[in-house]
Amino acid sequence: MPQEQYPHRSTMQTSEGPQVYKVGIYGWRKRCLYFFVLLLMILILVNLAMTIWILKVMNFTIDGMGNLRITEKGLKLEGDSEFLKPLYAKEIRSRPGNPLYFQSARNVTVNILNDKTKVLTRLVTGPQAVEAHSQKFEVKTLSGKLLFSADDNEVVVGAERLRVLGAEGTVFPKSIETPNVRADPFKELRLESPTRALVMEAPKGIEINAEAGSLKATCRTELRLESKDGEITLNSAKIKLPNLPQGSSSSAGSRQKIYELCVCPNGRLFLSQAGSSSTCQINTSVCL
Repeated sequence: MPQEQYPHRSTMQTSEGPQVYKVGIYGWRKRCLYFFVLLLMILILVNLAMTIWILKVMNFTIDGMGNLRITEKGLKLEGDSEFLKPLYAKEIRSRPGNPLYFQSARNVTVNILNDKTKVLTRLVTGPQAVEAHSQKFEVKTLSGKLLFSADDNEVVVGAERLRVLGAEGTVFPKSIETPNVRADPFKELRLESPTRALVMEAPKGIEINAEAGSLKATCRTELRLESKDGEITLNSAKIKLPNLPQGSSSSAGSRQKIYELCVCPNGRLFLSQAGSSSTCQINTSVCL
């Protein structure tokens, strides 16, 4: 029964010999494959050449790249370097004998942080000013002596001499406490209060000394020299009071040039022509 159903197939296999099928890529497919392989080789060569060129330009070596060198102590930069993002480092220093420069187009900010990344101290150097934000600011010498200190409570100047070179001097809106105020040699010293009173107080005494010049005290209303427990001494070869008022003369024809210095009960001074006895009581009308 199976042989009767497929008679034609058996005759085809016996009448014809075995067929041979060719395996491979021929024609335009083969040419495209060779083209892509050639293009891939060209890209590999170009990539290799570009890599070698970049290594040469950037100066890649075993020790580092360009101006950056890797040493046992850390990273070493030679020449100018530019950082576009924050730089975190334990220590930054220059080569021995060379200065260290920090340059920026706007400002340079140095922050000191604690464990919680909170700013404790900040130093900002900008085009307008240099600002230091901290609880206390100190300037010391190499030996550790304090030269300047500033905090919320006070400002301390530890130098032996504080010099003010401004032409207008120094303005103190409130009181100032100092053991000595003096000018430079051959310069004048002026203590002035344009709109208020000028008060000088000391528990043991005030000494005003001008060794090589004159001493001048000027005021608009009153000049008061007061000593609570001691005395006021004016020690000079000549003491002149040119604008004191003069009392009326007792005798109309007298032309004497000798006067007596009189004091009113209110402290006012006046001159009275001297006589054989005191003439201050005659000229008490000046005290009114």
